[in-house]
Amino acid sequence: MRKFVLIFLVLAVASCKMGKNYQGAELEIPDGYRFAEANDIPEEFLVNTDSLEPDTTIDYDWFAIFDDPVLDSLVVKALTYNQDLAIAGENIVQAQLALSNQKTEMLPEFSYQVGASRGNFQQIVLSEPQNLFTGFGTVDWELDFWGKFRRLNEAARADLMGTVEGYRAAQISLTSTVADLYFLLLEYEARLEISQQTVALRDSMLGIIELRFDKGIIPEIDVNQAEIQLAIAQTQVPVWRRAIAQTEHQLSVLTGQNPRSIEVGKPLTQQEFNADMPEGLPLDILSRRPDVLVAEQALVAQNALVGAAQANRLPSISLTGLIGVASNEIDGLGTNAPVWNVGASLLGPLFYFNRLKRVAEIEKSKRDQAQLAYERTVLEAYQEVEDVLIGIETLKDELIAREAHVTAATNAQRLSEARYSEGVTSYLEYLESQRQKFEAQLNFAGTKQQLLSSYAQLYRALGGGWRINE
Repeated sequence: MRKFVLIFLVLAVASCKMGKNYQGAELEIPDGYRFAEANDIPEEFLVNTDSLEPDTTIDYDWFAIFDDPVLDSLVVKALTYNQDLAIAGENIVQAQLALSNQKTEMLPEFSYQVGASRGNFQQIVLSEPQNLFTGFGTVDWELDFWGKFRRLNEAARADLMGTVEGYRAAQISLTSTVADLYFLLLEYEARLEISQQTVALRDSMLGIIELRFDKGIIPEIDVNQAEIQLAIAQTQVPVWRRAIAQTEHQLSVLTGQNPRSIEVGKPLTQQEFNADMPEGLPLDILSRRPDVLVAEQALVAQNALVGAAQANRLPSISLTGLIGVASNEIDGLGTNAPVWNVGASLLGPLFYFNRLKRVAEIEKSKRDQAQLAYERTVLEAYQEVEDVLIGIETLKDELIAREAHVTAATNAQRLSEARYSEGVTSYLEYLESQRQKFEAQLNFAGTKQQLLSSYAQLYRALGGGWRINE
């Protein structure tokens, strides 16, 4: 009979759980990207996220596609030594400990108590004062009859999973940021080289113009114009030197080092990305992007907290026990018969003026907020991918036009210089051709950097790269 009662009690406790189990979120998902190479207008279909398996794979070697050992080395150093990433790792440790702590809430609590007292009242009034020595071991076990602790376990487990995904998000963001800054460093190096070449050209031209002025061939205004253009070019050199140093410092800190210079690998003009664009569906974002998975785990946790709040409105059932010794003489503690006590208690709210009900309603509202935040995160994820895809598509076209601009401006400067040397055209025309070439070269460098950085942004937007068929 006792065994039957015990089995019934265990089954009853295991079967009761307040609140609804998380059953995924219903989302409308496009069946393709708007600016993918197929370029069809995507249609939408309904999907339940509970049917998806998370894909937490991160391709840490993805940036090797650029074939730049310096970039590869910076990525490895950042993943190994970055302090922010280490901080995110400690968040996982804390979440694991919090889950372990929460699990112990379902277990009995064992404690002990040792005491000594003297007086004329020991549960009854005594005729004269007496000593009382006690030593007890106690057990207190709150049964999880309504599933409160199990719901709290679910919430703690979801918090842990969210923290793990947060760490993965930090890895992806760090890797992408390192690549982005590296490409920016290459752009600044290219701009510095262009500026230095322009300074050398204008300085050489100034010498020629001064000789022609000394011979009375040209007016002094041409000398002044040449000096102005040289000074303009010279002001750009410290600008890019400063930008290079500051970008190097950023990369150094991201890789866990003190600010230092960084030797670049392949120059900007030699950097290429010839891999195929991703062929995956937008559905992959729901199972790959860590920020989306973090938002979903927040929803899972909040759903569990609703059940815990509902269970908190119901009575709690506790079992207690005590065993030990008591004696009026300390020597009698080892000889007297042990004392014991077992019992059960039922403690429930009576008049709380609907406070616990309002707490449960607040948790439901937070669950609705978490649902909306999850849906917003998904929408923003799709927007980010689409923005990067259209950016890559248009930047490719822009880069072709920029390259043609550089070629045309270079030819125009060469012809203008020859015409000026022969006295056919004015110096102002030659200065304008110089300015246009300088501007065209700088614009080309900027567009090339934007295109390269867009691939780094796409790596982040897709949750850690995509499979590349080499």
